[in-house]
Amino acid sequence: MLQQVNGHSSGSDAHGGESLREDLQEFLSGEAPLHQLDDLTKVNPVTLETVLRCLQARYMADTFYTSAGCTLVALNPFKPIPQLYSPDLMQEYHAAPQPQKLKPHIFTVGEQTYRNVKSLIEPVNQSIVVSGESGAGKTWTSRCLMKFYAVVAASPTSWENHKIAERIEQRILNSNPVMEAFGNACTLRNNNSSRFGKFIQLQLNRAQQMTGAAVQTYLLEKTRVACQASSERNFHIFYQICKGASADERLQWHLPEGAAFSWLPNPERTLEEDCFEVTREAMLHLGIDAPTQNNIFQVRGKTTPLTCGSGDGQLFDWLVSVINSSICADPDSWTTFIGLLDVYGFESFPTNSLEQLCINYANEKLQQHFVAHYLRAQQEEYTAEGLEWSTLSYQDNQTCLDLIEGSPVSICSLINEECRLNRPSSAAQLQTRIESALAGSPCLGHSKLSREPSFIVVHYAGSVRYHTAGLVEKNKDPIPPELTRLLQQSQDPLLKVLFPADPEEKSQEEPSGQSRAPVLTVVSKFKASLEQLLQVLHSTTPHYIRCIKPNSQGRAQMFHQEEVLSQLEACGLVETIHISAAGFPIRVSHRNFLERYKLLRRLRPGAAPSPHGPPPDEGRSEWSPHSKQATLQALLQDILHTLPALARAPAEATPAPVHCGRTKVFMTDSTLELLERGRAQVLEQCARCIQGGWRRHWGRKQERQRQAAVLIQAAVRSWLTRKHIQRLHAAATVIKRAWQEWRIRMAFLASKELDGVEEQHSSQVTCSPSSLPLPQAQARLLGAVTRFWPLGLVLANAAVGACGFRRKLVVFACLPLPVGSPSSYTVQTAQEQAGVTSIRALPQGSIKFHCRKSPLRYADICPEPSPNSVTGFNQILLERHRLGHV
Repeated sequence: MLQQVNGHSSGSDAHGGESLREDLQEFLSGEAPLHQLDDLTKVNPVTLETVLRCLQARYMADTFYTSAGCTLVALNPFKPIPQLYSPDLMQEYHAAPQPQKLKPHIFTVGEQTYRNVKSLIEPVNQSIVVSGESGAGKTWTSRCLMKFYAVVAASPTSWENHKIAERIEQRILNSNPVMEAFGNACTLRNNNSSRFGKFIQLQLNRAQQMTGAAVQTYLLEKTRVACQASSERNFHIFYQICKGASADERLQWHLPEGAAFSWLPNPERTLEEDCFEVTREAMLHLGIDAPTQNNIFQVRGKTTPLTCGSGDGQLFDWLVSVINSSICADPDSWTTFIGLLDVYGFESFPTNSLEQLCINYANEKLQQHFVAHYLRAQQEEYTAEGLEWSTLSYQDNQTCLDLIEGSPVSICSLINEECRLNRPSSAAQLQTRIESALAGSPCLGHSKLSREPSFIVVHYAGSVRYHTAGLVEKNKDPIPPELTRLLQQSQDPLLKVLFPADPEEKSQEEPSGQSRAPVLTVVSKFKASLEQLLQVLHSTTPHYIRCIKPNSQGRAQMFHQEEVLSQLEACGLVETIHISAAGFPIRVSHRNFLERYKLLRRLRPGAAPSPHGPPPDEGRSEWSPHSKQATLQALLQDILHTLPALARAPAEATPAPVHCGRTKVFMTDSTLELLERGRAQVLEQCARCIQGGWRRHWGRKQERQRQAAVLIQAAVRSWLTRKHIQRLHAAATVIKRAWQEWRIRMAFLASKELDGVEEQHSSQVTCSPSSLPLPQAQARLLGAVTRFWPLGLVLANAAVGACGFRRKLVVFACLPLPVGSPSSYTVQTAQEQAGVTSIRALPQGSIKFHCRKSPLRYADICPEPSPNSVTGFNQILLERHRLGHV
């Protein structure tokens, strides 16, 4: 154990403590920074000092949540951090596959409880115990958890369910400001200290949707109404009324402007909780209309200064019943619940009375529940399962509980006996009775220096002195009958509800010798309600949030090590970390372990068992329980033997991080991670197998589709090619026909010219008007037509180019065919002109036309002329000339 903490020696060997600190510094210098350790079980060695330093480093880095094995440690930041509780962050933790992999947060605990409800693993119902000193942030933590459940558990599909869920969510959230206004006050340790305990039951239906809620309260501090400690205030509602009421309301409630009230101390302090409109709006959402609100505030303003605290307690209980009637669902509409316990923290003031005794008694019971559930029960389970486990000592507070509530004699029984004796109580006499009757208890202290009668109780969180003066009167909680009759005669509708007239009230002539019913004291009622609460907690799966107050001044970025250290010691956090780190926090039943990890046997070399084999409880029904257990153990050992292969280390070099008990398998977080990695490896192999088969199937399908597409494309291309060839043949036919027609017409013109030459060869005739030389422009056009008629003929019959009327013009320009009848066409002779004797005569030899690009294939090649063909008019003349000479 650490010998010295924060300069205060806790042992006799100071040199050993100094050596431990040096070793710790050497170890931490090679590790990650302390503020990055999000789990206190990773701190090594686990001591008060190392845990304290880790929390301080994280707090100064604005990291306020840290895991401690089975507990979440929450440091109060003492400053608003909206992004730390935003709806987006709620959805992030809710949608995460593994919320525990995210940073520690109260939303991690909230999501874990919600998933436990959905998994329906016994016990299905969940509870979250939020504990800590006054001012540590318990109320804020509970409020944020309620908002989280209102978001994640309200996701209906239909519009009507959506509206219902919104209404329930709004009413649940609005119950907080109402109960805080009437039940919280500003104390020396906390500006918004809950002066009552509450257990909020969030009710869920079969679809894990929130359908309602119920609130149960414990021990309202009623004496604060008439008496407040120095520098403390009364309940928030009084200051809200005085600061927020209108002039008419102040006149109606007899609260004159500027008046001072002895029961309203420190009114000059302005707090965030002094908002009257927020309380009014919340009450309106809960179904408390304006007239009823007016009655409530009127009762607060008129009667509270004249009454005792009992009437105030009845008003608070009536408000809680109104809240429950507004938010509670029908018992048939919900099946499971998640409970939030926000109980007052451990208290020790200069003057402590019955209220502090009950509060610290409740904290002792909750501490015992925590010890039993996580410390003692864990070690007992190891022993019952046959695990070799060295028992770790821990602080047990059963002795203190025996002192407070034990039988047959305890502090509570002695106080109740004083109330039943119906005699004037003496503070000194009560002190003497307690000290004499309980002198053998080690948790009862004595103080001979105190001038006032008192006794000391050594609690788990420290020693507290309780004054016996007024203790018996507070336990009786009497209401004067005269005041009760006066309030019953009131015409105010709310007072009639709070103080109903009892028609069966017994007359005063009752015989004096007749025995009366036992008096129901404050301690008796509180003890009964506390036992009922613990029964609910034992029937659920509990989760713990330990709220820590970094300093008593409520200032941000201030960390007092001495104050935090005392809280860590009080809540037993170090013992929790020790057991969680050294033990086996993961425990799974044999059946569930086998169902999840039986496929790991495929990883064993030389063995590939079928993962689909029947479980041990199926198949041969005649198996005995012993044979089933033997088979189950064999299968479990077969799975556990795969761990060395998963760790890639020799079996003898691998520690034993897992134990197989009689009914469960115990393992550490590292072992669980190793098993999950192996399981993911096997699933990946199976997935690859499936993917390979699918890819082969898909490839074959794609190949068949490709071949079919090729066939279709080939058929389409063949059809398109045939259509294209047909168009080319048609175009060639048109060109051929036009060419033949042109040759026929040229032969006809040539024969006409020959006939004219023979008739007028030897005579000289006068040129007629028709034979006159052509104009220059017409001669050029005629020459162009003569020279370029093949090119024009090609362009006219091409697939692209001129079309329609323009195409006909090109054809007529290339082939100057007669427009009219053949008889009207006159053949012009040019024998009298110099040069070429005929415009139809063509030069001998081949003619080539040169084009850059032609749309016709082989257009630049001249076909070989036939030896018997006529090549031109000059050839004709030459042959006739030769014939003449012959």
